[in-house]
Amino acid sequence: MSKTSHRIYIISLSVIVILALAYLIFNGSSYYSTGIEKRFFHQDYNNLKPSGLLGHGFGIIGSVFMIIGILIYMIRKRARSLSRVGLLKHWLEFHIFLCTLGPILILFHTTFKFGGIVSVSFWSMVLVFLSGIIGRFIYIQIPRSIEGRELSLQEVKGLKTELNDVLSGTNNLNEESLKIIIESTKKKIELFHKNIIIRYLNQSKTDRKNLKSVKSVIKNNQLSKTERTRILSLVKSEISLNRQIERLDTMKNIFKYWHVAHLPFAIVMLTIMVIHVIVTIVFGYKWIF
Repeated sequence: MSKTSHRIYIISLSVIVILALAYLIFNGSSYYSTGIEKRFFHQDYNNLKPSGLLGHGFGIIGSVFMIIGILIYMIRKRARSLSRVGLLKHWLEFHIFLCTLGPILILFHTTFKFGGIVSVSFWSMVLVFLSGIIGRFIYIQIPRSIEGRELSLQEVKGLKTELNDVLSGTNNLNEESLKIIIESTKKKIELFHKNIIIRYLNQSKTDRKNLKSVKSVIKNNQLSKTERTRILSLVKSEISLNRQIERLDTMKNIFKYWHVAHLPFAIVMLTIMVIHVIVTIVFGYKWIF
């Protein structure tokens, strides 16, 4: 998949989620905003109630999306025979898509009314969804190959370039400007902090400040648009690699602990979901079948 195709792929998945959410809100806002005790008299009650034509369908389709989203990613990640079927990161993105759209549909299936053992499944689903967002953030902090494999510290260091040697041959870039650009990519010891969140915020603030300085420097030199773009791209790459090297071990350890929290919530959610489906069938609730 080319860079352009991948961008279209991501945009398409995002648009589907946004349009689905917009439709659900637009179609049912009147019903969902009505008090629970008065919903029975609403004109959309038979359609949007949890056992209604649409409401029931939201629950079934949302559950199927989540189950498929979880299974296909787990199978692709562990089955060696599928290692050549698409990049792992693309499967992860599809997993995120299904496990975002699924909970949205299930939320509207509940009609925002939670109770009994099903509420445990729902809140487990919410925790799985929220922990998934956190996990995605941690995931992108760990350098990976194009196939999605985690890179070792040595491999990440091998991606770095000798910026000084590369830029020394650039015409119209004076020595003072070169020094400022090189300094912008170096580690700042004073940014280190025991608290990882404060350290991350400090680093991000400094990186933005350094990039602003580099933009100002290359703007004041007589460089072509191509050279300015190239220099800025190199600096961004170096800064990003520096930060990834600093956070590599920490993020890998956090990711291990994240799995310990994410998986149990998913198991609880799926277990109670299966029980809910069985009970629903036993009591004779059917959809369009």
